[in-house]
Amino acid sequence: MEKTWEQLEEYQPMVLKMVGNSLKKNRVAHAYLFEGSRGTGKKEVGYLLAKSLFCLNPIDYKPCNECANCRRISSGNHPDVHLIEPDGLSIKKWQIQALQEEFSKTGVESNQKIYIIKDADKMTANAANSLLKFLEEPNSRTVAILLTEQLHRILNTILSRCQVLSFKPLAPKVISQQLIEEGISPAVSSLVAHTTNNLEEARTLSTDTWFGQSRTLVIQLYEILNTRPTNAFFFVQDQWLPHFKEKEQLGFGLDILLLVYKDLLYIQLGNDQKVVFHDQIDSFKQYALQTSSRRISDQITAVLEAKRRLHTNMNPHLLMEQLVIKLQEGLKLV
Repeated sequence: MEKTWEQLEEYQPMVLKMVGNSLKKNRVAHAYLFEGSRGTGKKEVGYLLAKSLFCLNPIDYKPCNECANCRRISSGNHPDVHLIEPDGLSIKKWQIQALQEEFSKTGVESNQKIYIIKDADKMTANAANSLLKFLEEPNSRTVAILLTEQLHRILNTILSRCQVLSFKPLAPKVISQQLIEEGISPAVSSLVAHTTNNLEEARTLSTDTWFGQSRTLVIQLYEILNTRPTNAFFFVQDQWLPHFKEKEQLGFGLDILLLVYKDLLYIQLGNDQKVVFHDQIDSFKQYALQTSSRRISDQITAVLEAKRRLHTNMNPHLLMEQLVIKLQEGLKLV
C-alpha cells in the first residue's frame, strides 16, 4: 500500500520537513542523496518527491496520491520518472549513458524529469564519472535522487553536488504499528520492533517460524527459572541449544532474554507502556512484585556478561550453564 506524506512523516520527520520546505519555497535541489540503513523509507520518499513535482491536484505541496500522474509513478509507469538499479552487482556506465540520452530528449509530457538511482554506491568508477558530468551540468527541470546505505563509498565530487539527507533508524513504535496494520499480532510486532530498526527485516522476522519459536523458548526459560529452577539445565541442553545453534543465533536469544528482564524493571518502575512482552504482563507483574530491583539488575548484568563472553569464543554449553546459575542466584532469598 502506498504511503502518504503524513505516514512517511512519522518515519522520517526531519527529512520530510526539509523536503516540504524545499517544495513550499520552490527551491527543490538539482540533486539529492538519501543515505541511511535499509528499510528506512529512502525509496518511498524519493517517489513521494517525484509525485509532489508531477501531481495534478496537489494539496499545498503534498501529492494527492490519486491523480493519473501519482498513480503512474506508484506503478513505475510514468515516462518522465526513471529508476536506475544495479545491473547484477553494479551500476554500469551504459546505464548512466542511456539515462543521459533519454534526458537529452524533451520530456514526454512536460519539461520536468526525475531519476532515482538505487544503491548509488554500487556504481562502477566509469559510471560514477559519467554521472558526475551529468550532475555538473544540471538541467533546470531535472532532479536527481541518489539512494545509498554506504555513504562512505560515494565519491566526494558527487557528494559535493548533492543535498545530503540522512534517514534515521525507525523507532520501535513506528515499526510495531506498521506491522500491526499489516496483520501481525501485537505480541510479535512489539518484540520484532525491539530487535531490529529495519522495517523490511521486521516484516521478514515477523513471519519467520524460527523467530516465533525463539520467543516461545525465551519465555519458557524465564518461567522455568522462576518455577522449576532445577529443570533449567535440562531445558537448556534439550531445547535451547538445539534451537540457538550458531553463535549469532545464541546472541539473538540472549537479546530477547534481556528484553524480558528489562520488562520486569519497567514494571517495577511503573512504566508499563514500555513493556515489550504485552501478552505476558500479568505473569511478569507477579514476579516483579516478589523480587527486588537489585535482583533484576543483577540478572540483566548476567545476560549482558554472557553476551560479551559469547564473542570470546567461549563454549556455548558452558556459557549457558554459567548464565543459568547466575540467573538462579538469590532466587530463594527474595
